[in-house]
Amino acid sequence: MKKLIIYLSISLLAIVITCQYGCNKALDLKPLDQLSDASYWQTANDFMLAANKFYTFQRTFSDVIYDVVPNTSRPNYHTDFKSDIPATQNAFSRGVNTVTTGDQMYDLNYSRLRDINTLLDKAAAYAVPAEIAKYVAEAKFFRAYIYFDLLQTFGQVTIVATALNQGSGELYTARSSRDSVVDFIIKDLNDAIPVLPLESAIASTDKGRISKGAAQSFLSRVALYEGTWQKFRNGAAARYNALLDMAVANSGAVIASNEYALFAPASLGDSAQKYLFILENQKSNPAGVQKSANKEYIQAQKYDQTTRQIRNNVSRSAATDLSRQFVNLYLCRDGLPVDKSPLFQGYATMTSEFQNRDNRMRYNMKIANGYYWYGNNNWHINWDWSAPDLANADGSPFKPYANSLAGYKSQKWIAERQVTDNEEGFDYPVIRYAEVLLNYAEAVFERNGAITDADLDKSLNLVRNRVNKTMPKLSNGLVTANALDMRREIRRERTIELYMEGFRTDDLKRWHNAVDGPNLGGTNEDILIGANVLKLPLLGIKWAGTEFQTTWPSMSGTAKYSSSNILLDGAIIVDATRSFSEKNYLVPVPTTQIQLNPKLSQNPSW
Repeated sequence: MKKLIIYLSISLLAIVITCQYGCNKALDLKPLDQLSDASYWQTANDFMLAANKFYTFQRTFSDVIYDVVPNTSRPNYHTDFKSDIPATQNAFSRGVNTVTTGDQMYDLNYSRLRDINTLLDKAAAYAVPAEIAKYVAEAKFFRAYIYFDLLQTFGQVTIVATALNQGSGELYTARSSRDSVVDFIIKDLNDAIPVLPLESAIASTDKGRISKGAAQSFLSRVALYEGTWQKFRNGAAARYNALLDMAVANSGAVIASNEYALFAPASLGDSAQKYLFILENQKSNPAGVQKSANKEYIQAQKYDQTTRQIRNNVSRSAATDLSRQFVNLYLCRDGLPVDKSPLFQGYATMTSEFQNRDNRMRYNMKIANGYYWYGNNNWHINWDWSAPDLANADGSPFKPYANSLAGYKSQKWIAERQVTDNEEGFDYPVIRYAEVLLNYAEAVFERNGAITDADLDKSLNLVRNRVNKTMPKLSNGLVTANALDMRREIRRERTIELYMEGFRTDDLKRWHNAVDGPNLGGTNEDILIGANVLKLPLLGIKWAGTEFQTTWPSMSGTAKYSSSNILLDGAIIVDATRSFSEKNYLVPVPTTQIQLNPKLSQNPSW
């Protein structure tokens, strides 16, 4: 069965074989702009094979669970490691990165754009446009995808709409305005949407190809990002409101299509979200649910242990330390934050703060004392938590102070079945339905300054209550009765649901420094107010006056945070060397590019 996952493995070779007329020499994939032989670009199949390459451009595990792409020097600009969620240290999270001579990500994206533009150029001369219309639409989706990556990273960039030659004058033009880049992205997506098929209309042999819903979902991401970027930088109201309207319309269209659904098999109960991220066709969860049950991944990098392994050490690399600020975001079971809920049990023991909390907390994180956790080398023996099963668990039970800087550990993306390192086969969600639901809620609120309970129920509350069936829904009544702030609660939900999926860094940057409600303790320690939080120290567990003083005595000499905020006071300081200024919202343009094209300008203050 020739599914796209197999196409990705063979199509690149097919392109080269076609061009080399079967020459008996080593296969070396040429850029698509070199595929100019009279025998190529002659059939719809040629365009399909060329478009298949673009699917390798999608973000995947190597882009989100590492600070730098493994085996390269290419930085991951969108990973949460450059935010405030993982309790780790790097130059970007500290705001001390510098101007570089070159940038592999910048170069790679423009190389990819050249491939995409080549297909679009060749399509213009194709005799029967209808035969290749969907591949042209896919190419436009991926061109928008690449330009959005560049926009988030560098802001203004040069728009290149054709496959340029080495001496082309367009290579030496100035950067396009930010609005021009955004409008170019939006046009490509709007051109693609009417042509692309609904997910339900895609043949089983083509599953994994871009659908109408994927393009609409991505447009909602782009429009929400830029709409809020402009809103919180005092941009023109007409501009950002139009973008927010676009985000509402496109996320709403995906919701109304009924093509997708949150992954919530009854057999997995409140562990459904946990097992979504490690779903394989081998038994990867207690109920033996397989990938066919997943209707949440709108667009995914598809893997399989047999045909396309992930080939990154996901189950080990994903077990990162988490910050105290992030852990405090999880609500209590009454739907209230820890600073307001009578259910919050404090920090006296290693497990007390985990009691009475959002179920995602105990499934996304590892907990000490009586809780057992599994990995690919400490796998479930029989998935029944019997004595043999528990004896093979990781840590037996887990000790939060072992191999840790912060005392909090993530377990997202960690396989629980026996599988050799690098051979996991769960898919990576490039776009998932939960994000679309959250996009809708935030876009509605930011556009109108309010959101109805009905709109919350059709979007955010589906995510919130997926594995928290008894938790009160987010509602205007709940907000008013408990002196909450709606914007803050919408952002809270987004941060918790999408952590370690490459959103947090960009979310903080688009939110800028706009205050969104009462800060914890009346200080600037609320990690939902924008990128000001990247100036704050990264904190770990509360050590002083807790069980950790006995179980983790080696932390006695480590500096502790002092604050009037009891939720942070006494926490160990993982990284105190953090700064962030206005220039850090964008990455500097590599100097080599400016030398090659003096018309390129550098980003402000770099």
